[in-house]
Amino acid sequence: MTVKVILVDDHSVVRSGLRRLLESHKSLEIAAEADTGELAYQIYGEVLPDVVLMDISMPGMGGLEAAKRILQRYPQARIVIFSMHEAVSFAAQALKAGVKGYVTKTGLAEDLVQAVLDVSRGKTFLSQDVAQKIALQTLIGETNPLQQLTSREFEVFRLLAEGKRVEDVAEMLKISQKTVANYYTLIKQKLSVSSPVEMVRLAMKHGLIDAE
Repeated sequence: MTVKVILVDDHSVVRSGLRRLLESHKSLEIAAEADTGELAYQIYGEVLPDVVLMDISMPGMGGLEAAKRILQRYPQARIVIFSMHEAVSFAAQALKAGVKGYVTKTGLAEDLVQAVLDVSRGKTFLSQDVAQKIALQTLIGETNPLQQLTSREFEVFRLLAEGKRVEDVAEMLKISQKTVANYYTLIKQKLSVSSPVEMVRLAMKHGLIDAE
């Protein structure tokens, strides 16, 4: 049985590498490619793939937001996110949105193939490094305040913590500056932070941005 995959990444070089890797497995077929989350959402309904393999960090609507929208419209969608981020917060947000697989780019290439195969069969797949971190966090009973954020709030929080200005975030997420400002107020309330500096500290603590 052939597994139809939509490949989503904003870098064509990455997409061609992934295409080669996945198509080296005889049962995987790349049915379509997209370079943005918006396009992935549009073509999902045309292709109705078995699995979507999507990068988390893309301009415009990021992978998390795109996954959430696809799942809202097509609850049966099976999505694997691959990411530079090993932080538990990213994986937790993806799983909360209904994503079935989370693979880090630092992991093994075979992980990616295995994730697509497992998810196509209705299983869940997490990279070993991420799975260990989630297990460890659960074991020591550490609560992560970022898990209270919706996927859109999480994206806004991450971009602001990285030092992007309100107008930059508005442009990237295709929302108004007023909406970004409203999210910022909400995020500060939810996370009990009152200044940009506290926000950056919190983002560093949970691995969203690198400590300089």
